[in-house]
Amino acid sequence: MRWRRRRVVVVLLRKMLTCAICTIALVGLLSGHVHVFPSSRVSDLSDPYKLPTVTQQHEFNYQKLSTEKRWTQELAPPHLSKEQAPPHLSRAPISSHKLVGASGNLDFEKLWKPPANRDFVPCVQPSSNYIAPDESRGYLLVHTNGGLNQMRAGMCDMVAVARIINATLVVPELDKRSFWQDTSNFSDVFDEDHFINALANDVKVIKKLPKELFSATKVVKHFKSWSGLEYYQDEIASLWEEYQVIRAAKSDSRLANNNLPPDIQKLRCRACYEALRFAPQIEAMGKLLVDRMRAYGPFISLHLRYEKDMLAFSGCTHGLSNVETEELKTIRENTAYWKIKDIDAREQRSKGYCPLTPKEVGIFLTAFGFPSNTPIYIAAGETYGGDTHMADLRSRYPMLMSKEKLASVEELEPFTNHASQMAALDYIVSVESDVFIPSYSGNMARAVEGHRRFLGHRKTISPDRKGLIRLFDKIEKGLLEEGRKVSNRIIDIHKKLQGSPRRRRGPVSGTKGMDRFRSEESFYVNPLPDCLCRRVSQTVNASIRIR
Repeated sequence: MRWRRRRVVVVLLRKMLTCAICTIALVGLLSGHVHVFPSSRVSDLSDPYKLPTVTQQHEFNYQKLSTEKRWTQELAPPHLSKEQAPPHLSRAPISSHKLVGASGNLDFEKLWKPPANRDFVPCVQPSSNYIAPDESRGYLLVHTNGGLNQMRAGMCDMVAVARIINATLVVPELDKRSFWQDTSNFSDVFDEDHFINALANDVKVIKKLPKELFSATKVVKHFKSWSGLEYYQDEIASLWEEYQVIRAAKSDSRLANNNLPPDIQKLRCRACYEALRFAPQIEAMGKLLVDRMRAYGPFISLHLRYEKDMLAFSGCTHGLSNVETEELKTIRENTAYWKIKDIDAREQRSKGYCPLTPKEVGIFLTAFGFPSNTPIYIAAGETYGGDTHMADLRSRYPMLMSKEKLASVEELEPFTNHASQMAALDYIVSVESDVFIPSYSGNMARAVEGHRRFLGHRKTISPDRKGLIRLFDKIEKGLLEEGRKVSNRIIDIHKKLQGSPRRRRGPVSGTKGMDRFRSEESFYVNPLPDCLCRRVSQTVNASIRIR
């Protein structure tokens, strides 16, 4: 009897111990999945050449985001609690050691590591001969044109033009008549006071034209595209003899990419990467989105330029229905300032002039070796056709995120219905992402690539669309299958298209006139050599010199 009682006691103890162990293990397992966003603390962005940081010491009420620069260290945005989060948002952050892709185990470092920067660092300080701006000869009014990044580049050029012609620059007027119909003013998108103060030693900038000059006769000029120093010093500056106010009707591509004095080129970089800072509320929201993406580990920012305006403008219709094709054609015909109406869609695509479709982007990412659990931020507006055209990409990469998914309606409310402000949020996330991939080399793609080069040549993979289309067409026709061969081919043709340091490309050989300037690589795509210098250490302990 005693032996039987002891055996019963031992069995009960074993069962209790087993239950306790299982309970502890279950609690530990669940604790790793409780919160969608493990932390929303601000990422370390202390580099002086990175996008300006926001104050981090105090809490931020997201409902007052439009007037303050700080945010709370909340665990999850209110609309993405653990009960409401879709399945792909409740996963634990990706391992930082190995990622499994189509080609098997890929080394983490190789997949995400940026190209060697070869010790190039920003060098934008003016030369010893650079002096404070001369006495102003008049006022320069600027009407910018295009979307956010087209306006940004134009404004930076106009800062340089104001310096060249000794003008007082009035804070530029943003384009309110473009396709996006955005009513934002300069101060809604950019930090106006910072812009004025940061350029104080370069150009005098004022917020508004003095009242006494409201009725003064103004000359409206369409500055010639890609003009050099002589044009502005001779033809434009001579206008001061008759006028006190010059109004630039457009701002895009009005200054040459090359063959300008070094101090003018450095001024363009200071204007673009230091003075033209986004408004505090945009900076704050942008940093919050970056931090929430980082909660999932390294991530790609994909500029998926598969939007209605882009497809209508370019005439690209591959993979679209007849109804969609007709809709885009109607938009193009009814948009007066789009000059080209009749476009051969097949020819456009064969030349690489079309954005990659979401399906093609999925094939590209898979071939490159990015695993299916890679977090991807979609830096774009609404995808044309919505879920219908996103299905193929989402089936390969279910962790597709966007500002609308990462932030609540209340958090985004101050920026909604303002295309430039929403684009600014995408810009911030794209600049700070681990890898940036544009599906089309438009204004945003070029601006982000240039900014990432300036910040240390961060990894930017620029798809060779013309080369890829030939492969994609063979896959679509069943002449080629996805796999090792396709993967090796795609990786091979992109070895030198990942943001590594190189000098800005000049004009294409044989081109003349405006086509020659048009064929050049934009100054803001690649600020090397003008604004990046190589840091060379003579000895291990020697001071660093720049050349």
